[in-house]
Amino acid sequence: MDRNTFTGLFLIMIVLAGSFYFFKPSEAEMKKERERIALDSTNKAAANKAPVALAQDSAITAPAVDSAALKGPFGTNISGTATTTVLENEVLKLSFTNKGGKILSVEVKGEKTYLDKPVVLFNGEQNKFGLNLNIGGKLINTNDLYFTAVKSNNSMAMRANYSADKYIEFVYSLQPASHDVAFNINLNGMNQIIQNNSISLNWETVLLQQEKSLKNEQQYSAPYYKYVEKNPDHLSVAKDEKEELTKDKIEWVAFKQHFFSAVLIPTVPFDKANLEVKILTTPGEVKGYAANLALPFNQLATQNYAMKFYFGTNQFKVLKAQGQELEKLVEMGYWPLKYINRFVVLPVFNFLEGFGWNYGLIILVLTIALKLVLSPLTYKSYISMAKMRILKPEMDEIKAKVGEDNATLLQQEYLKLYKQVGVNPLGGCLPMLLQLPIVMAFFFFFPNLFELRGQSFLWMHDLSTYDDFVKFGFTIPFIGDHLSLMCILMTISTLIYTYFNNQVSGATGQMKYIGYIMPIIFLGVLNSYPAGLNYYYFLANMMTFGQQFLIKSMVNDEKIHNILKENKKKPEELKKKNKFQTRLDDYMRQQQQVKTQEKKNNK
Repeated sequence: MDRNTFTGLFLIMIVLAGSFYFFKPSEAEMKKERERIALDSTNKAAANKAPVALAQDSAITAPAVDSAALKGPFGTNISGTATTTVLENEVLKLSFTNKGGKILSVEVKGEKTYLDKPVVLFNGEQNKFGLNLNIGGKLINTNDLYFTAVKSNNSMAMRANYSADKYIEFVYSLQPASHDVAFNINLNGMNQIIQNNSISLNWETVLLQQEKSLKNEQQYSAPYYKYVEKNPDHLSVAKDEKEELTKDKIEWVAFKQHFFSAVLIPTVPFDKANLEVKILTTPGEVKGYAANLALPFNQLATQNYAMKFYFGTNQFKVLKAQGQELEKLVEMGYWPLKYINRFVVLPVFNFLEGFGWNYGLIILVLTIALKLVLSPLTYKSYISMAKMRILKPEMDEIKAKVGEDNATLLQQEYLKLYKQVGVNPLGGCLPMLLQLPIVMAFFFFFPNLFELRGQSFLWMHDLSTYDDFVKFGFTIPFIGDHLSLMCILMTISTLIYTYFNNQVSGATGQMKYIGYIMPIIFLGVLNSYPAGLNYYYFLANMMTFGQQFLIKSMVNDEKIHNILKENKKKPEELKKKNKFQTRLDDYMRQQQQVKTQEKKNNK
C-alpha cells in the first residue's frame, strides 16, 4: 500500500474518531435522557397494575349505555362484560374476546422476539375485526357488539342475536399442529334486516416489533394482496398509502411483517377491497394496517362465508405448502434476481440444510460451491486483466506518441493495438458483470431468509440481524448507533481484495483509488444489515482473493506476453475475429469516415 493510500485511510479514521467525539451527547442531554427513562419506567409500572386484557376468562364491564340504544338493532348486544378465552394447539395460542367475537391476540409458539419474549402478532383493542352492516339506515359494526361465546374442543362459536331467530355467528376452528384457523360467518334471517345488499368485513391491526432493528422490520413489512389469476402485490413499504382494489376479485389479503404474517383467505374471493398502511412512530410498534373487504350478499335466509386464517412464519417452504402463491410473501428481489434466488440459491441452501449443520457452516459451504461454479469466469477475468497489464507499456508509448489532447485518435490507436494482439479490453469486466446478478441476489436472499432468525455463529447471536459488536449509545450519521464486527471484516476484506485487484489489472491514477471508496460507502450501508449477509460477502471476498492467488501461481506473465506477440505477427486474414473485434472495426471505419468528411469540409 503506497503512502497516498495510507494517508487517505488514516484521514478516514480521523473523521470517524472525530465523529464519535463531536456527536457524543452532552452531560445535560444525558441527564435529560435518564429522567425520561425514569418517567417511562414509572408509567409502565402504573400500567402493569391495570387489568390485563389477555388473562384467560378475565372480565371487563362496559360503561353504561343509553336505554334508547338498547331498543335498537342488536340492542341486547350493545352492552356487556368483555371476557377472554384461550384456544391453542402445538404451534398457536389464540386469545378470543366476546367483544366483537374476534381473535384478540395470536401467539406463535416456539418463536421469540429479540427481547426473548413470545412472538405475539397482534394484541388488544388496537386489533379490530368485524362486519359493517347497514341496518335500519344505521351503520352497525360487529366489532362493538358483545357476543355470546361457546367453546367446544378445538372450536369457538360467537353469536350476536338480532332477535330470537335472527343472528350473526362467527365460528373459529383450530386443528392440531396447524397454523390455519378455519373461520365461518353465518348469517341467519338477516336478509330481512340488512339494507342496500351491502356487507363488508373490516380488519385492522397494529404490528408489534419482533426484531432488533425497528427500521429494518418496517422496511420488509407491508399489506399484500392477490387478485385471482394474478401475481401477488403489495402496498408501499416506505410510506403511508391507501389503495382501492377493484381490478378483479381478490384471492387473499395478508398483513405481512418481516418474518411473520397473518393471512385471510376466503373460499369465495372478495369482490373488492380497500387497503391502507401507516408507518407508526410509537416505540414497539411497526406499522398499522387496515383492510375493508366487500362480501357478496345474495339475500338468502341463511348466508355463509367460509374463510381461513394463516398465522405463522414467512418461511418459504411453509408458505409454499399453503398454496395460492403465498410463498411470494417472501421477497426474493427483482427480475432476474428472484429467479436466481428461488430456483438456484434456495434449493442449494435447502439441500445443505438437510445435513443438520450450523447455519454459519451452511453459508460457508454455499459460498464455496458458488465460487467453484463461477471459477471459470474468475479465471477469464484474471487472464484478461493480466493481458491489459502486460499491454500497458505499449499503451503508454502510444499515449506519449499521440498525446492526450487528441482523445479520439488515442482511442483509435488503442483499438488498433487490441485488434493486433487479439485482446478484448472488456474481457476483464464482462465475467465480473455476469457474476454481479448472483452477488445482488444474495442482497435480497439473506435479509428475507427466516431460517437464519435466531441462529448463532461465532460471536454473532442472530444471523438474521446485525451484530452490534460496538454500541455507541447515540446515533452517528451514515453509521448508526453501533458498529457491526462482521461488516468491518467485510469492509477490510474488500479493501484487501481491491488492493490486489489493482496489482493484477495494473490500474493507475484515479481508477486506482476509486475502488477504495466503495467499501467505505458499503460500511455505512451494510452496517445495519444481517450478519449473515456480511458474513457471505466476507467469505466471497476471501475466496476470490484465494482464487486469484492460485491463478497467479499457475499463470506465467511471460508466456501470455509471448502469445500476444505471436498474435501481433499473424496476418490479418488469419486472425479470428469475435463480435467485439468486428464492432471495433466498424467503429474505427466510422471514425475514419467522420475525420475524412471533416477534412473535406474544412477545405
